[in-house]
Formats: sequence, structure tokens, C-alpha cells
Amino acid sequence: MSHRLLFVCMGNICRSPTAKGIFDRALAEARVAFESESAGTHDYHVGHPPDRRAVEAARRAGVDIGSDISRLLVRDDFHRFDRIFAMDRANLEHINAIRPDDATARVQLVMEMVPDYGMEEVPDPYYGGHTGFVQVIDMLDAAAEALVRELRS
Repeated sequence: MSHRLLFVCMGNICRSPTAKGIFDRALAEARVAFESESAGTHDYHVGHPPDRRAVEAARRAGVDIGSDISRLLVRDDFHRFDRIFAMDRANLEHINAIRPDDATARVQLVMEMVPDYGMEEVPDPYYGGHTGFVQVIDMLDAAAEALVRELRS
């Protein structure tokens, strides 16, 4: 069985492409069958690659996200994916606002995977410095490891 995962943030240039890259690596290393994409709830950066700072932080963590291209979350995603992971509550609200009544995807905050982490939302590093991007990677690593454990059990 292949798991279909979608990672969603606001502009789809920082957190969600980073999440896709981190989860892709963890699932591939665990030999879990999956497909994944990332999307944004707002169309600010549609058609653009990830933020250069996100690309650099991911590269330093051993993950290449440079070829991702931003796209908007669409209603069809609720049928194409098994799980949709929101980076924060504001984006979770946007996701649920367009969620069709017959949606099949499970929608949740990504950090629900690690409730003992101490942070419920992945903070947006866009207006901060390098340390914000590194923090995002650390958080997503923990969530990805938790998903691997869940899917293996």
C-alpha cells in the first residue's frame, strides 16, 4: 500500500516543501511506499521554487528541495491524498474551509504526530533568520520519525 501525503503551509515556499523533503527522506529510508506533494493555502508564490534560505537549510540537512514548485491547495487534493498535514492552525482553518463534504483525506496538524515535542505548530521562518529554518527542520524530523513508526506498526 502506498501512502499519499500532502504538506501544506501558507505560500508553499518554506515549511511545506521542507516537510515534503524531510518526510520523503524518512519514508524512503524506512522503505515505506509513498507519494507526496506540497501546497499552499495562498497564491502568493505559485509557480516559484522554495525560498533560497529553506533550500540552503534543507541542503545542509541532506535534503534537496530545490526542484519543488509552489502550487495552490485545491479541492481535488482532498480525494487524491490520504493525509493532509497543516503546518499551523491558521493554515488548518484555510484547509478545512475548502474541504468538500465528501473528502476522504485525513487532515491534521503535522506536529500532532509528536504531541510531546512541546510545540503544536511549525513556526513560519520566512521573516526570521537562519535559526528559524533549522528549527523547522528539527521539528519536521521528529514528526517524520513518528509517522514512520506509525506506518510500520
